[in-house]
Amino acid sequence: MFMHFILLVSYSLTFLCTHQVSSFDPSCTEFPVFTPSALVVKYGDPANVTCDVCQKDCRGDSFGLETPVGEVRQNGTTMIWTVDRLTEWDTYLICYYNTDDGDQCTSTVDITIYQPPESVSISFVNHTGMMFENQQYTLQCSVQNVAPVQNLTVTFYRGNTALGHLQANSEHKKPVNETFTLNITPSREHDGAQYWCETKLELGPPTSQRPPVVTSEKLPAIVHYGPELKEPPNPDVITITEGDTLHLNCSSVGNPSPSYTWTLPTNSPSYSGSVLTIKSVGFEHEGQYICTVSNTVGTVTKEFNIDVQGECCQILPGKRVTEVQSQYYFTN
Repeated sequence: MFMHFILLVSYSLTFLCTHQVSSFDPSCTEFPVFTPSALVVKYGDPANVTCDVCQKDCRGDSFGLETPVGEVRQNGTTMIWTVDRLTEWDTYLICYYNTDDGDQCTSTVDITIYQPPESVSISFVNHTGMMFENQQYTLQCSVQNVAPVQNLTVTFYRGNTALGHLQANSEHKKPVNETFTLNITPSREHDGAQYWCETKLELGPPTSQRPPVVTSEKLPAIVHYGPELKEPPNPDVITITEGDTLHLNCSSVGNPSPSYTWTLPTNSPSYSGSVLTIKSVGFEHEGQYICTVSNTVGTVTKEFNIDVQGECCQILPGKRVTEVQSQYYFTN
């Protein structure tokens, strides 16, 4: 029996991380069969498995099931293993029988003990506060006390858009802390978006349950970008009739909200809005208007060249103007 124990310990080291595996021995005509063929158990939950040791080659008490935890009961050539709370990360099950020739035929079952993350959080690496358009930043998803980490998939999101899927490079049976990073380059369209990460333990068969999912909090993004004119500059001279209303539109978008500074013709009052309006334009309003739009990120300018004409100057082709009683007429 002592010899049996030595052989079983060596098998436990060989088959611990395999799916149901049988030792290869040409003298073995059959091997023990586990039901189910693999176990996926949450840490601290109960578990059970049965092993049909053999159909015909078992003799007397030359078979059994070795494990460091739980209770083993025998029913004929069937071994039944149960545990109320599975808390041993290195649990293994080895089912065996000995042949008449002294050989040992064994099978082991793959046991995955998992623990969902205790917490998941998201942050920026070495950065706080607002971001700037077209600069690179690094998102970090921190996962606490998860096992097995090699089965973990981390997905980064911006809103409902998945940005990337990552997996750990290490393998550990017991819970570990792991950090995942992803580089992003935000644009102005991402201002106000929320970044977050999702962790999912991909446990695979034989479990039919959904993979345990834990998500982080939402991290709002503030993206700063320089002013952009809503309407492009017009290089042409703007001709307007004396007495008409003049509208000069310098509206822009930017974050933070831009401020406006107008440089007006000589002796004109200053103005600081996005749209300059002169209700009744006169000749004193002729000249160049320069709108400067600024925020903490950048500055843009827009120029308007205004030419004011009186009714006397609006001459149709082939006509000349004569003055009669202070009114203008166009004649041949």
